[in-house]
Amino acid sequence: MGLGNEVQKILSWTSVCGNLVLHLVWLILHLIINVWYSVLGIARMVENTLISSGLLKSYNAVNISKVRYLAVVIDSEEARETSKVLELLCWLVSIGVKSICLYDREGVLKKSQTAIIEGLNKSQKTIVEGSDHGSLVEKHVDLEFVSFADSKPAIAKAANLLFAKHYASTKPEKLNFTESDMSEALQAVGYGGPEPDLLLVYGPVRCHMGFPAWRIRYTEIVHMGTLKSMEFGSLIKAIHKFTKVHQNYGQ
Repeated sequence: MGLGNEVQKILSWTSVCGNLVLHLVWLILHLIINVWYSVLGIARMVENTLISSGLLKSYNAVNISKVRYLAVVIDSEEARETSKVLELLCWLVSIGVKSICLYDREGVLKKSQTAIIEGLNKSQKTIVEGSDHGSLVEKHVDLEFVSFADSKPAIAKAANLLFAKHYASTKPEKLNFTESDMSEALQAVGYGGPEPDLLLVYGPVRCHMGFPAWRIRYTEIVHMGTLKSMEFGSLIKAIHKFTKVHQNYGQ
């Protein structure tokens, strides 16, 4: 019995020591990871500050002509911060972006369209309003407002149009619909639109949040973090990086 008790004590002590070692290793790894991300965060902050101040010369000349159409996807909760949205738009205008699409899932931006255009009018002057678009004459900027209502429901309407056109007749046609057929149908039901070259996502999740999928077939998507933590330097960096990438489009 004495030997058995001694063995049991040794095994118990070994188990406790093993758990302590594993816990210590976990704490060390956790500390290393935290320090690593802290260093990355500080480096990113310093870089963004240098970019914003113009000290990094390589970012001073951005070939904005490659960004013919830019989309901005914003989380609906953050889209309620109209002042932040206006600040972002002013940054884009100052960079030289000429066509901007604003999207949020719930249509908050669409509902705030008038306030957004009026805000730009105060900061940039001479806004000309349209039904779904506003034009900034001074800077020649076009704005488009899109919501989830322009996504899946649009596909349903386009499908109904194709069905009525090719299958609802007495002699239905058996067709294999192509991408161009769907694009024409979407255009016909009023949901067509240009494909953004670059899509910037502001929000807690890394996805396009329901942005019309047929409009982002070849679009570069970049997650920018939350709107409240946006930085001018990171915006310049994202656009600059996009303009430096060579794109090959498949057939």
